[in-house]
Amino acid sequence: MSGLHPRIVFTLPLLLLCFGVSAASRPDEPGTVRRYAIFGKGQEEVVLRDNRLRDAVFYIVGGHGGPDSGARGERDGTTLCEDEYAYDVGLRLARKLLEHDAKVYVIIRDPNDGIREDSLLLCDTDEEAWGGSAIPVGQLDRLKQRTNIVNRLSRHNRNIRYQRLIVLHVDSRQEGDRVDIFFYHHSSSAASRRTATILQETIEEKYRAHQPWRGYQGTVAARDGLFMLRSTHPRTVYIELGNIQNPLDQRRFISVDNRQALANWLTEGLLEDFRRSR
Repeated sequence: MSGLHPRIVFTLPLLLLCFGVSAASRPDEPGTVRRYAIFGKGQEEVVLRDNRLRDAVFYIVGGHGGPDSGARGERDGTTLCEDEYAYDVGLRLARKLLEHDAKVYVIIRDPNDGIREDSLLLCDTDEEAWGGSAIPVGQLDRLKQRTNIVNRLSRHNRNIRYQRLIVLHVDSRQEGDRVDIFFYHHSSSAASRRTATILQETIEEKYRAHQPWRGYQGTVAARDGLFMLRSTHPRTVYIELGNIQNPLDQRRFISVDNRQALANWLTEGLLEDFRRSR
């Protein structure tokens, strides 16, 4: 936070209409501190760094949740649940976007789990949908619920041109299959394809800088059959963070530093996407 001088702390409740304040009332000077309970103890205070994402709206959806933990893996005798890692990365991403004055909605929420500093995240079933609604058991009902929430919020923000929905998942394949972070978009949306491509290029650039010997094979592809790609109003990017069965891929999200790096890199990509959209 070097160079920033916090002056005012605004406390915002867990179930605020959105993360942020109205454009007319929100303070807009770097250094302002806002407090968001959803991020948990030690992470709730967010310092406004700049206004680079003012007039941008993001909806963050961590895959699965509630009665459905999603894909499962195992490490050191502990069960790894997809929804826990997708949620933690999603919270970290939301927090980074807020630092740049974005308006952010976290659609699937856990009232007890903020940003966690543990490698092995315990599985639970107490996640809920926006507004405190229980998450349905049936897969189609779950997808319809979160889609309807996003679309309703998108209509509320209809005067804001730049809106993006980011859906986070962790893939499940054979244990020996290692995959890089990859991205889906709907074939009919040039804006979604552009966002996905910029995110993929950002991740590739970061790997070249930090692990030049490694290589990166993450892809961008259309996948129109995914419900949330074909049914949501905002431009949507669907992200798979790795194979939860593969021990090397697991390191990408069980490491706290790696989860934060993912959030940082995705934020950089979204900053660039927003800049180009202007």
